[in-house]
Amino acid sequence: MALFFYIFAAVTLFGGLGVVLSKNPVTSAFAMITSFLGMASLFILLNAYLAGIIQILVYAGAIMVLFLFIIMLMDVQVEEKRQFNYGIIGGGALLVGLFVLQLIGVLKNFAAGGSEFRGLGDSDKSDVHSIGELMYTDYLFPIQVVGVLLLVATIGVVVLSKKELK
Repeated sequence: MALFFYIFAAVTLFGGLGVVLSKNPVTSAFAMITSFLGMASLFILLNAYLAGIIQILVYAGAIMVLFLFIIMLMDVQVEEKRQFNYGIIGGGALLVGLFVLQLIGVLKNFAAGGSEFRGLGDSDKSDVHSIGELMYTDYLFPIQVVGVLLLVATIGVVVLSKKELK
């Protein structure tokens, strides 16, 4: 089992590195699919079959089809010729910094035993029922926010990919 863990962890890490280091967006998208499949394999090794299948169906399937569709809408040659906007890069670095601070806070809270997560399997309900109940009660608003963000990102790419009329 430990051998498979290391194999799938390496697949996930190399896929993630491929996303970041590749200059071609289509290659990056396929590297992301590889990373998602490695992550799904890790979930399945942990006997979290539902999370593994969702990882394959939702992320490696639906979301990556959406990403590839958006990438194909963009004019990649024109995008490569653009100059860097250092304000946007600074804003992105600020967001990464805020995310790291939030992650540190969550890990400190978890290490202190302050986890608010209601464990699955506390009752005679199935894991799927418990996850569905959590998604549509406690986590309904965050799920809706993620859906709106994906919609806004898609609309933004379509607007940016439109050719200027001369």
